[in-house]
Amino acid sequence: MLKEELRERLHEYIDRADIKEVKAIYKVLEEKIEKEMVEEYSSAFKTELDNRVADYKSGKSKVISLSESKKRINTIIKSKLK
Repeated sequence: MLKEELRERLHEYIDRADIKEVKAIYKVLEEKIEKEMVEEYSSAFKTELDNRVADYKSGKSKVISLSESKKRINTIIKSKLK
């Protein structure tokens, strides 16, 4: 069975399962889930994000809006297609 098929079947089962079954499934995976949630980002990565936010708030870093980003991306794509 493919990964996507397995996921779909698990989702379907969990959607129909009663709370006791859902808790049992969670209990089996709890340690892995908790570990992954905690280790999602390294401390170096978090520090880098904090530095970037501080630079943004202080005005040190120039940022552009989402709409401006989309415009620039579309311009680049159009120029590559010519």
